[in-house]
Amino acid sequence: MYVPLLLTDFLDRAVKLYGDKTAVIDDEKVVTYFELNERVNRLSHGLQELGIEKGDKVAILAPNTLEMLEGFYGAFQLGAVTVPLNIRLKPNDYLFILNHSETKVLLVDYELYGLIDPVRDQLNVEQIIIHGGSKIKFEENDLDYDEWLTKYPAKPFDRAEIDETDMASLLYTSGTTGDPKGVMLTHRNNYLQALQVMHHLRVSDQDVLLHVLPMFHVNGWGSIFYYTGNGATQVMLRKTRPNIIFEKLQKHGVTIMHMAPTVLNSLLQYYDENKLNVNQNVRVVIGGSAPPVTFIAKVEEEMGWEFIQVYGMTETSPLTLTSIIRAQHLDEPKEVQYRMKSKAGYQMSLTEVKVVNEQDEEVAPNGQEIGELVIRSNGVMEGYWKNDKATNEVIRNGWFHTGDMGVVDSDGNIEIVDRKKDVIISGGENISSIEVENILYEHPAVVEAAAISIPHEKWGETPHAVVAVRDGETVTEEEIIAFARERLAHYKAPTSVSFVEELPKTGSGKIQKAHLRNEFWKNKNKMVN
Repeated sequence: MYVPLLLTDFLDRAVKLYGDKTAVIDDEKVVTYFELNERVNRLSHGLQELGIEKGDKVAILAPNTLEMLEGFYGAFQLGAVTVPLNIRLKPNDYLFILNHSETKVLLVDYELYGLIDPVRDQLNVEQIIIHGGSKIKFEENDLDYDEWLTKYPAKPFDRAEIDETDMASLLYTSGTTGDPKGVMLTHRNNYLQALQVMHHLRVSDQDVLLHVLPMFHVNGWGSIFYYTGNGATQVMLRKTRPNIIFEKLQKHGVTIMHMAPTVLNSLLQYYDENKLNVNQNVRVVIGGSAPPVTFIAKVEEEMGWEFIQVYGMTETSPLTLTSIIRAQHLDEPKEVQYRMKSKAGYQMSLTEVKVVNEQDEEVAPNGQEIGELVIRSNGVMEGYWKNDKATNEVIRNGWFHTGDMGVVDSDGNIEIVDRKKDVIISGGENISSIEVENILYEHPAVVEAAAISIPHEKWGETPHAVVAVRDGETVTEEEIIAFARERLAHYKAPTSVSFVEELPKTGSGKIQKAHLRNEFWKNKNKMVN
């Protein structure tokens, strides 16, 4: 028997088994799964009347809200493709993405409506619909979402014929050079990703998820599928502010959150400054740059939360590795376990990951030999939208080449040592920017840090530190350099330091090293010496 794996299955299951259970808490808006399904049906009927058909693109530009969540399922019922948009882009970025994706309908939050106005005359979008449109003035041909939605019935929608190989979401990666690329993920990609992740994260109907990670970021790491399918309660977060996160955490009995390391860092600072008493079991799932071991110890020992490190990319749906401690290591000392948890980890089920050298041979599992992570799984994208050349560059011989460099220890744990483009090559020596950053974070005055390469007349390039200083602290360039030289081989230590109030970040909270490097290399023909 063949039954296609469709993302609509997740909401269907929740309605059937958890219809009267609270599905979403979005400030004053609280809906059950039955009510969520009714809103989704109204949206599907409305999109159908606008002419949306199978394969058409529906873009969503919104923070984490009830309307954002229902937008996915409303589009899926028509066989339409969602295009979640990063809320931190510039108007010209939206112009490129919306036209390149051939988006027909744009759903946009009232707070972000102004980002579309400067380019709307150049857009090929047929209809703009505004979440919370009653709160602002808008163009005559645009629609107020709430008012528009009430015109359509809540009755079940007659769904399009969809196959699991049909595209479900088109996700644009933030390009460091050139235009962003649209990652095509199918129903099958997202569905199997949901099954493997909910297994590893132990998701259940007793969970309360606080949507800290933006839902535009690879469908919130797929969280909109596996928390929905398990009937978990989902608490929305419009602004990623520590005080609001802690308030919602305690008010709603949150049990799990996903976020970038920079967001966790801000929570730790707020926790310290406000002497909070957080007596609550919480799993905090972190993905991005490797966190310092001191972060993990603080989360688990002082806050009493469980720290879970994951690794993934948009092109792999996204998650492929986890650092959850395996049974054979549960008797190891805490310090050893924290070191394991700081690594990207081992492959999740349904996924094959290895680290290979330039001859595509697996590196020795000695924690020393560096290679590139390559992935083979049902989560790997179909390719980049309208960009076969870029697709063929990363998918070769049945493996997706991540561009991330790593080492493997004797237990099979993978540690990311850098992005290919972030490795600093000084005097012919490879320097891991992540290793340098971990040392910088040990300094008591440092709240954020990035290590990048800058041009150097003798060595070609040299490590440079960009640092944000903790409130109330002072530190000099000389002190930072001396601190690093005491803890690193001298060639790895920064030779100069810049101080900033805050490091630039992507919409998901990752530090934008390319943005920092550009300032130092802008007068060079290429970003390597």
